[in-house]
Amino acid sequence: MAKRDYYEILGITRTATEVEIKKAYRKLAVQHHPDKNPGDHTAEDKFKEAAEAYAVLSDAQKRAAYDRFGHAGVSSGAGAGFDAGFSNIEDIFDMFGFGDMFGGRGSRGRSSVQRGSDLRYDIEITLEDAATGKDEKLQIPRLEKCEECSGSGAEPGPQPETCITCGGSGQTRYQQGFFSVQRTCPNCQGKGRIIRTPCKTCHGQGRIEKERNLEIKIPAGVETGSRLRVAGEGEGGVNGGPSGDLYVVIHVKEHESFERQGANLYSAVPVSFAQAALGAEIKVKTLDSEEDLKIPAGTQTGTVFRLKSHGMPNLSGRGRGDLFVAVTLVTPKSLTKEQRKVLEQLAQIEDKDFQDESFMDKVRNIFG
Repeated sequence: MAKRDYYEILGITRTATEVEIKKAYRKLAVQHHPDKNPGDHTAEDKFKEAAEAYAVLSDAQKRAAYDRFGHAGVSSGAGAGFDAGFSNIEDIFDMFGFGDMFGGRGSRGRSSVQRGSDLRYDIEITLEDAATGKDEKLQIPRLEKCEECSGSGAEPGPQPETCITCGGSGQTRYQQGFFSVQRTCPNCQGKGRIIRTPCKTCHGQGRIEKERNLEIKIPAGVETGSRLRVAGEGEGGVNGGPSGDLYVVIHVKEHESFERQGANLYSAVPVSFAQAALGAEIKVKTLDSEEDLKIPAGTQTGTVFRLKSHGMPNLSGRGRGDLFVAVTLVTPKSLTKEQRKVLEQLAQIEDKDFQDESFMDKVRNIFG
């Protein structure tokens, strides 16, 4: 079944602000949360659907990709696991700063281990490369897990201590009248741990800046906007967390001879009046070769011929598209004496009343 539009799921317009997106999600999350609807699988599905939509539309980069490419732009599973952080309904209100407003149980300690950020790398290739596929070498600047401390940020010996101010959650909560306000812990800066002996290599950060050399294979059939996911090649995680993913976005250069529409290619080939009138066999350039094309007698300018399976390969690996060639009649800008003489003879024939031979027969006689 096709996925529903994320804006439709949240009941908002495509121009909705960040505040409107958050408000719409909060309403649906409270309404359909499994804690309020035990055993109701329909409500559970709606809750997950809303969580996935919010995960994409609340992230500016993911939202831009979704607006441009639809679900294909975020097909890596942007919403996967999103609701894992909201296993109880109080977590939803914690997210918006209303954790205690509805009798919540207050901030619970959460792991400070975090997955690394995903990275995007844009690459431009030729149409020929898109047709055959190619191996591409990339240099990716990123934050990687410090090997000296295995991402802990601490020197060997005593392990990091749990922050006594926030209890390891990285957040502190303050009561301001009717509301409970959650803030980053000032003692551990949101890490949830205190490092007494920071690693000398990463200075307690657990990550260092490096340039990663990668070689990826671009499959045949890619087009502008195609995204390749390289799992685990994003930035390293925080406090030893898993790495994010790398997304390589393809941009195919415009070609001087071919126009692409899906798997099909389109081009134009010039022919002379004699070739169009009398018929001819000409050479047509394809992406990787030359093919013979028979032009029937009397072909008109703009006539399109199809060369089957000479287009782009399908990304799925199943066959190729076609090449469509449009014939363009070329009028010479200057003539030799012989050419002018022949055309003058043709002009005289056109003015006469043909009785014995057809016009085409007379043309054939002139051009031999």
